[in-house]
Amino acid sequence: MPCTVGAGSTTMSDVAVLRTFRADEFDAADLAGAKGGQTVSVCLPARDEAGTVGPIVSAICTELVDRTGLVDEVLVVDDHSTDATAREAADAGARVVRASEVLPEHGEGHGKGEALWKSLHASRGDLVVWVDADIRRFDPGFVTGLLGPLLRHPDVAFVKGYYDRPLGDDGAGGGRVTELVARPIVALLHPELAPVVQPLAGEYGGRRELLEQLAFVEGYGVDLALLVDVARISGIESMAQVDLGVRHHRNRTLDELGPQALAVLHAALRRADPDLVPDAVDLVRPGMAPSHHELAERPPLRDLPAYRAVHPGAGSPRSTRSA
Repeated sequence: MPCTVGAGSTTMSDVAVLRTFRADEFDAADLAGAKGGQTVSVCLPARDEAGTVGPIVSAICTELVDRTGLVDEVLVVDDHSTDATAREAADAGARVVRASEVLPEHGEGHGKGEALWKSLHASRGDLVVWVDADIRRFDPGFVTGLLGPLLRHPDVAFVKGYYDRPLGDDGAGGGRVTELVARPIVALLHPELAPVVQPLAGEYGGRRELLEQLAFVEGYGVDLALLVDVARISGIESMAQVDLGVRHHRNRTLDELGPQALAVLHAALRRADPDLVPDAVDLVRPGMAPSHHELAERPPLRDLPAYRAVHPGAGSPRSTRSA
């Protein structure tokens, strides 16, 4: 369970061991044979990623849909893009839905978490894997690696990726928000997640029966919030992580990372103690316009009649933790 503020010290001996794999342990064709009657959806939340989303979708469709049959569906949720993201994704073979048109009765919404939540509703797979749409030199092994533990280990319900993040073209290294915000806050308030190498990684997946029980923070706090909630609902023993190798993507400036860091911190604090921080806050930086942040969340999809209408196997929320 997550720590509460002032709950006392936690040592490494108190932290559960997290099962860890490498992507190259899993072969796509072998995994396709292990699917049984299960179906697999790969979802990409995308906003203004016309330069990278097409090659990612093409690689998945060619290698994992057409060649091996491991993946049954590639879905791109276009999060209010102003460029050709939707066209590039569709031309490469994805089914494209616009975030504003999925569950519109709950608002059009913006943000990564919103797009993830809507992709879970719009997708059809029993297993759902998410990859970010800004990856350059994409390796289909990212998807194979995430699916491996789910298909080979029936007791694994959620898988998180991690990777090396080389220096970008601007000379800035990746992982600054992870090292300066996420890892310290995990150590203080959510030590059960200490073994997770990259708690903010955007590549992860799980079984629908678990994912549909989770609330999704609308913005960038979603990655860490989902980890906290999965550990709470089904236990750290239901989780695994996979070394996906190397991830090439653009590195953001400090001006861009400030609001992201606030979103991560906000979500982590609220899950440790709902009364600790307000729902909304302004990030004030000298010489810059204030950045307003609200911790809005989407409810577990199992709670929505509209979701149960298209996913009749969904029921009332329940824990997947082993008895």
